[in-house]
Parts: sequence; structure tokens; C-alpha cells
Amino acid sequence: MSALTEPTAEHVQADDHAHGHDGHVPSDRHFIVIALWLALLTALETSTYWIDLGGFATPLLLIMMTIKFIMIVLVFMHLKYDHKLLSVFFYMGLVLAIVVYSVFLATFQFFDR
Repeated sequence: MSALTEPTAEHVQADDHAHGHDGHVPSDRHFIVIALWLALLTALETSTYWIDLGGFATPLLLIMMTIKFIMIVLVFMHLKYDHKLLSVFFYMGLVLAIVVYSVFLATFQFFDR
């Protein structure tokens, strides 16, 4: 092929940047480590069904849910490479979900047990 039809590294990089790709692609090892952490957190969450933690179960589940949400959004949805306004919208959704869930539980006097 001629040099005119073959894209150079500069053209590919400029094209990626123009289409929203900035070259920040984590390695497979990074995704595997994140998946193992998510599996561990999921195992801890499900173990709260068998282990009686009393009043600590709900706050502990909310904390683990928040950690998993942040990990998934930052890593698998690549939000840490996007515009900061998008991060604000995702975190506002998380805060809203926690508030609604807490109000729901308080309405049924779940925390008084």
C-alpha cells in the first residue's frame, strides 16, 4: 500500500482523540483485579444473610453497595476519563438512591429493630 492510504500513528491517535478516545485503556490484569474485588464484596454482602450483624448490617450493606457502585462506574464505564459533569450526575444518582432507600427503611421503622 502507498503511504497516502495507510494511516500513521499520528493519524490514528488524532482520530481516537476526536472520537472521544484518549488512549487510557487499562490492562486485562487491571480488569481482573477489579472483578476479584467486586466478587469479594459480593461474597461479603451475601454473607450478611447467614451472619447476624444486628443493627450494623444495613449500614454495612450500604457502604459495600457504594464501594461497588463507584468501582463499576469508574472502571467499567470509564467515567474517570470522561467529563467531570458526567461524574457529578452519576454521584447525584447514587446519593439520591441512598436517601430514597434510607427514607423507605425509616418509614417502615426498619432501623428500630
